[in-house]
This record gives sequence, C-alpha cells and structure tokens, in this order.
Amino acid sequence: MEVALLTVGDELLDGDTVNTNATWLARELTERGVTVARVLVVPDDRAVIAETVREWGETYDAVIVTGGLGGTHDDVTMDAVAEAFGRQLVAEDEVIEDVVAHAAAFRDENPELVSKYDLDLDVEAWARTPEGSRPLLNGPGLSPGCVVGNVYVLPGIPEEMEAMFESVAEEFAGEAVSETIETGAPEGALLDLIAEARATYDVVVGSYPSRTAPNRIKVTGTDPDEVTAAADWLADRVSALAD
Repeated sequence: MEVALLTVGDELLDGDTVNTNATWLARELTERGVTVARVLVVPDDRAVIAETVREWGETYDAVIVTGGLGGTHDDVTMDAVAEAFGRQLVAEDEVIEDVVAHAAAFRDENPELVSKYDLDLDVEAWARTPEGSRPLLNGPGLSPGCVVGNVYVLPGIPEEMEAMFESVAEEFAGEAVSETIETGAPEGALLDLIAEARATYDVVVGSYPSRTAPNRIKVTGTDPDEVTAAADWLADRVSALAD
C-alpha cells in the first residue's frame, strides 16, 4: 500500500509551525507496513490543494490531507477536496449535532470568553464535508474530517489529527517490513557494501548517519526472508569493518 501525505498551511511554509503531523503519520504508517511515497507541504491555496488531491488520488492507494479545516477565511481544504471530486459541500445532520455539542461545551466552560468576544459560531460553515463522503467526527475538537474516495481529510491540530487517524488506522496496512543495523563505522566506509547489497537483494537500503548516536542502515522490502538475508549479509560485513 502506497500513501501520500499532503500537509496544508501557510504557517508550515513560513516556519511558524513545525510539521509534526507528517512525521507522526509517516511513522504510524510505516509501522503498519505502508509505504509513504510522498510528503508535501502546500499553502492555504484552494487551487493548489485541489490539483494535488486530484493527481495524487489517481496515483496512490490513499492520500492523507491534514490542516486547513474549519469555518474561518483561510480554511479552504474541504472546499478544495470537494472541488477535486466535483462535489458540493453539505452539512450532515450528525456532523451538525456534533459541532453544536462541542460549541455548547465550550460556551459552558468559557462563559467569560464567549461574553467578551460575542462568539457566534456559524455551525454549517464548520460542519461542511463533501457530499457523499464519510464524515469523521472530531472527538477532541470542533472541525470534522472525512473520507472521500481514497482521500482522508484530517485536522491540522496534532491532538485532533492523531485521534481522528486512530479511528481509521485499521484501513491502512501493507506488506513492507524492515530491519535496522547500527554501526560505529562512518557512512563513507559503508558505500560499497550498501551498493552491493542493493545489487544482490531485492530490497531498499538506506543509510542514516548521526553525530550523537550510532549510524543506522535500514533494510526494507516486501519479502521478510529477503530482508532478513540482506540484513544478515550487511551485519556480518559491517561487523568485520570494526574488527
């Protein structure tokens, strides 16, 4: 299973917010045997989001979009996804009820804020999802997500995104497995071994140097026996370098 991650937000491109969502999702998906084929950050631009969703939806098994949900002026992700699929935005009854309940809870917990700023929530604006999609209710927050086709739309707030992903996590599974070898040998001394392993075995071999921890060699493939054979082959020769 190949999945592409699309993270939305001007604040990510400006460096005002660290893109922890992409890292968290990539790790979760990889642990499930899924191959993360693309990670992209785009601005709050409806046309750019729609074009990317349309193209990636035809290319990958699934696309996960995070960020840009809500009812404010720069929350354009739902509009863009609806455009990508040629659908209208609608407010489903169950989503409206959920948004109303969350808004009521916020009012009860923050009466002074509500009074001071005269907060009047446009429920339908916050509850809209593409027509015919599967709404995903937002337990910790306000804005719903959805599944439309093979595209999963999740909030940008990490706590909300993680909780919503967990509700659909079982829909992501793949056959990729990996094994990791740690070594004190410098990356430059490993190049020939890595090249030979790639030529000998049907695996992907990555080298990840570090200044504060042992360097890592990661062997990945879809055949567990092939991965183990390649990892054992590399481990023997890497160990010999240190002798």
